[in-house]
Amino acid sequence: MRKTKNITLFAVIVISGIFNLAAAQVTEAEGTLKKQAFDTVAGWKTGGVTNLAFSQTSLTNWAAGGEDFTMSANGLFSVFANYKKKNMAWDNSLDIGYGRLWQGKGDEAINKKTDDKIDFLSKYGQLAFKNVYYAGMVNFKTQMDEGYNYPNDSVAISKFLAPAYLTVAIGLDYKPNSYFSAFAAPLTGKVTFVTDEVLSNAGAFGVDSGKVSKKEFGGYIRMIYSKNDFKNEFLKNIAFTTKVDLFSNYLKNPDCIDISWETQIAMKVNKYISVNLNTHLLYDDDIRFDVVENNVTKKTPKVQFKEILGIGFSYKF
Repeated sequence: MRKTKNITLFAVIVISGIFNLAAAQVTEAEGTLKKQAFDTVAGWKTGGVTNLAFSQTSLTNWAAGGEDFTMSANGLFSVFANYKKKNMAWDNSLDIGYGRLWQGKGDEAINKKTDDKIDFLSKYGQLAFKNVYYAGMVNFKTQMDEGYNYPNDSVAISKFLAPAYLTVAIGLDYKPNSYFSAFAAPLTGKVTFVTDEVLSNAGAFGVDSGKVSKKEFGGYIRMIYSKNDFKNEFLKNIAFTTKVDLFSNYLKNPDCIDISWETQIAMKVNKYISVNLNTHLLYDDDIRFDVVENNVTKKTPKVQFKEILGIGFSYKF
């Protein structure tokens, strides 16, 4: 329970920081937005970024030691298409990421996945009053490839559609500008899919043993801040996106809040070379890990964290 309270407190601090950032941005951008004609903000706004990053190391008779061969590759494809006209707003985004690591040679060579995600979101809203919309959202997440608990690479612990997450939510969406959105949905359905028979029978990702899905009903909050047109000279080559998702299951342990916080920072060195940092903090009370205490193995939830730093080819459109 203490761990849950700490996680919740952390989420509150994160949310407060994002709201403060958004409020500051509203003040900064308000004058510019007022000067724009309506037809420059109405209609479709599209864009995206694709990035490929590689690294390679090879050692021969290297006295200081180290792995004789290492190579990694990470790819990111992120696009959005948002439509706004009069009293209607429709936001769509698709994020796909994949990465692999090759290490060593011969029989001891390691080939493993370092990143893998598919994340599609569509949110439609009708204006309720100033900057606030009645909105509905659909979000689908899964992965493409098998995952393993290395060094054990004989038994997969995740696969395509195992897991997969479908979230459908209805609520209010606060959009003070084109950079920030805070969506609060008191009516939210969440379905976790585990379509692989072996993982389903093992009760992986919180589904009951032998079941292929788990249904939850609760409250959901999603906040996102995204900006790639900074005017400041120091920031003008930076694209920044951070988003937080919070979900509470009304039907079971509503105080155990699921948290997903992703941040992406892309900095262009020149037209095609960029530095990218991606982080993902995740907490789900239904995802349990084996922990040994006093020679007894038990399952417990943990805070998960992933960080990917890459230098490579990037193209923004």
